[in-house]
Amino acid sequence: MMLAGFFFLFLVSGGSTSNISEQTALQDDQPNFNPDNDEGVTNHNSNCSDRAVYNHLNLVKNNDNSKIRPSRSRSVTLVKLDVLLYAILDVNEKEQQFVSYIWVFSRWYDYDINWNPQNFCDIWKIYPPSDVLWTPDLTIEEMIEDNKVPKSPYLLLDYDGEVFLRSNMVVVSSCSMEVYKFPFDVQNCKLSFKSVVHSSQDLMLQNSADHKWNIAWSLERMTQSEWLFVNLSSSEEFVDSFGLQQTLLVYTITMKRRSALYIANFLLPIMFFLGLDLASFGISDSGGEKLGFKVTVLLAVTVMQLILNDILPASSDRIPLIAIYCIGVFGLMMLSLLETILMMYLLGKDAAAKENREDEEQRRNLKKRTSADESPSEQLSVAKEGDSSKPTVESIALENISDELRDVEKTLTRVLNGRKEGNKPGYWTKVAEKVNTVFIVFYVLGVIVFLIVLFLLWNKEDEV
Repeated sequence: MMLAGFFFLFLVSGGSTSNISEQTALQDDQPNFNPDNDEGVTNHNSNCSDRAVYNHLNLVKNNDNSKIRPSRSRSVTLVKLDVLLYAILDVNEKEQQFVSYIWVFSRWYDYDINWNPQNFCDIWKIYPPSDVLWTPDLTIEEMIEDNKVPKSPYLLLDYDGEVFLRSNMVVVSSCSMEVYKFPFDVQNCKLSFKSVVHSSQDLMLQNSADHKWNIAWSLERMTQSEWLFVNLSSSEEFVDSFGLQQTLLVYTITMKRRSALYIANFLLPIMFFLGLDLASFGISDSGGEKLGFKVTVLLAVTVMQLILNDILPASSDRIPLIAIYCIGVFGLMMLSLLETILMMYLLGKDAAAKENREDEEQRRNLKKRTSADESPSEQLSVAKEGDSSKPTVESIALENISDELRDVEKTLTRVLNGRKEGNKPGYWTKVAEKVNTVFIVFYVLGVIVFLIVLFLLWNKEDEV
């Protein structure tokens, strides 16, 4: 029976085995899926790769394609990144710059480079120089200065073709600072990784590590200074760069400012200056001490504003709350200074009017006394003596004594009149006292309303 069956198949096939061989060849030409490849890359003909094109065009020397992007059948090269923050070196709000020290770990597969460890005494990995293999052309969009840390001289290459590269970088990047709540602000600075020339169809970036582990590692090794590291997150985006669609891997570094030093050296002193200005209402307005004191306090607040101007950026979208705080305190002190000037003007006007009245009264009294003291006999003797051409020494001495007595009398009259009228302030003095009382009440209310407005602005920003 078996012999008859074989004979039957031989007759059906026409006495030839060519169909069987053709089916086997077609199966060999079909792509084989590699289950060990996490990229899901299929193994096609070796001519369907970038390295085959370079060899065909003789763009490589001595058939050395190791520096060409590894790919199979026009596949995407998947590069997995892991970024660790080692230190926050500087945050410059004035220049809108963020300086950090980071470690960048990248890994990818090159399936054209592999070996069997059992054939090489169980050598599972090697460390070739970084310039002998292809490395991804990664850049950071926000970087404004070149990395000054030397490039790592070696790579890590596993037996299965997986390549590891570690890069240490001092990144000086631009960062849009939000200083509305300075010095209680929280900043978010981004580091966006992308390829320089490769599109997303050739090179794909992907985050590989757990964010919680990255944050714990950074907090353990980082020295916390003015800025406290809060969080490190990542996101993947696709951007259109000059008509070329690329993968963008964005790492966002969140940090919070330590505000205790700014509270002690800036916010509290300005509040103390405001309290001194309020206490200066107890100083008498009759002299110039109150005016000089208020001007000194106002200049101190001006110096604090100049210091603040050196810290905050000039290109801020909104006026920071601390600037509103300084402007409000400066405005209240300016109104207090103007009120003091008005008070001194009113008191000076009243004092001038009182002095004019006293001088006029003294002149009238002096005329009355002079006319009363002159008797007829004295007038006759003066008329007789008027014939003499030269005054005597006694007459000159008497005139001097009489002038001195008049001055003493004038001084005593002013003192006595001041004591009598001490409890009777003038009209402008009464007006000045009323104005001062009303202004103090409105000044205190203005301070309270100003602080409430600042508090409401703060809470409104938190809700937004």
